[in-house]
Amino acid sequence: MASSVVRGVRVYRDGDFGDPEDVVIDGSLIGTDTAGALDAATGGYLIPGLIDCHVHIQDLDTLETLARYGVTTALDMGNPMSLLAPLRGVPGVTDLRAAGVVSTSPTSAHAERMHGDTAVLVASPSDADTWVAARVDEGADYIKVVIDLPGFDQATVDALVTAAHARDRKVVAHASRSDAVAMAQAAGVDILTHAPLDRPMDAAQAAALVAAGVIIVPTLTMMEGLVEGLKRAGLPGPAFGPARASVAAAHAAAMPILAGTDANVAPGAPSQPPYGESLHHELELLVDAGLTPAEALDAATSLPADHFDLADRGRVLPGLRADLVLLDENPLDNISATRGIRAVWVAGVSVNAARI
Repeated sequence: MASSVVRGVRVYRDGDFGDPEDVVIDGSLIGTDTAGALDAATGGYLIPGLIDCHVHIQDLDTLETLARYGVTTALDMGNPMSLLAPLRGVPGVTDLRAAGVVSTSPTSAHAERMHGDTAVLVASPSDADTWVAARVDEGADYIKVVIDLPGFDQATVDALVTAAHARDRKVVAHASRSDAVAMAQAAGVDILTHAPLDRPMDAAQAAALVAAGVIIVPTLTMMEGLVEGLKRAGLPGPAFGPARASVAAAHAAAMPILAGTDANVAPGAPSQPPYGESLHHELELLVDAGLTPAEALDAATSLPADHFDLADRGRVLPGLRADLVLLDENPLDNISATRGIRAVWVAGVSVNAARI
């Protein structure tokens, strides 16, 4: 693959855009030698490829759509590896990491609504080690535990976390209620996904979670969609305010906040955020909850790279993957500028960018 160069571009690094410079795309990596490089673009604002930390992939078209919206890495949070394995490592589309199937209790509402495959069910603590071992053998990059009450007891969640950590896998906990967050916290999970809708996380809990090294992927897009969907249906339900307030509390406590959408097309899902486009809305919601535009960008780039062990991406530096998004305008002035995509590269491969 011939090298190419984006000339006179302002690059996002360390929370700001610098003076115009040339950025070389050398094969799949960011290079340094402009000799013989073909011009790919000129001017604009260059950010790392975006990482959506919570999606449910449907097929190859899903990955193509994500890439067009500048999402160059996706973290799948619940699908059989038989579906995902053929989609991993496909050139020119969004790169994929995965949990495989999730663990949930046979008695949970989540199991009844979303999971007919009994392979995801963990009935007791004695089942946990075997279940986690099977996920690791299938190639899971991390383990997803659904804490949906009523459902798991504390002992079962504890056993799942212990089994995952014994195999050097981080645990992502679905926790959309405050009691589920407390259970996840007691078990020592690594990552919370969703933000509680019943009661906001308070300062003391946020501080305790930070002290334990926990991070959060609040999926405000999903929480907002769930609330709005119930309202449209004329059904009673929670308000969006507690989820937003939880992000504000996490931010005040300096908890790492990562961007994820829960994008899906599952018939039983309470909301179906669209692939790719919804991540830009998530960044807007994070800023509305108190993050700065720079913190929101980090939530979808460098922080996921750091916390999901993706050391080869998430920043625009020589030697890293050439996962790049070229914007027309400065998103630090208005985070909605991430929607103005001029060009996208996935591991150096140019894809047709979507105009939102």
